[in-house]
Amino acid sequence: FVESPKNFPILGNDSRDFFAMATHNVHSCEFEVFGRVQGVNFRRHALRKAKTLGLRGWCMNSSRGTVKGYIEGRPAEMDVMKEWLRTTGSPLSSIEKVEFSSQRERDRYGYANFHIKPDPHENRPVHEGLGSSSSHHDSN
Repeated sequence: FVESPKNFPILGNDSRDFFAMATHNVHSCEFEVFGRVQGVNFRRHALRKAKTLGLRGWCMNSSRGTVKGYIEGRPAEMDVMKEWLRTTGSPLSSIEKVEFSSQRERDRYGYANFHIKPDPHENRPVHEGLGSSSSHHDSN
């Protein structure tokens, strides 16, 4: 008696089996990159690298002149991204050092993809007419 392969379910009868497989062995950590990393397309290159590796999370410019971020994914791909952050970056960047938080194991992804967060010090709304004598407007 030989059963045909179509009788053997690959993922079981429950779609949650696929989700469990997809989130198995997810790790995460935060990072901060120091050096000449703002104004040199560092975040855009980090986004491309993270997406190529299938990592999720975010990065952003900080008010301290660094690039901060959070990555989550499989440990092997995270190791590749960490090395890229330490040694490669964007073509015009100059990396002095990178600090990583402890890598933690997670039971599921926290983000659907990797994205760039807006700068905290750019595009702030201008509140006019509030009577503040210290506010000013740049006219470029």
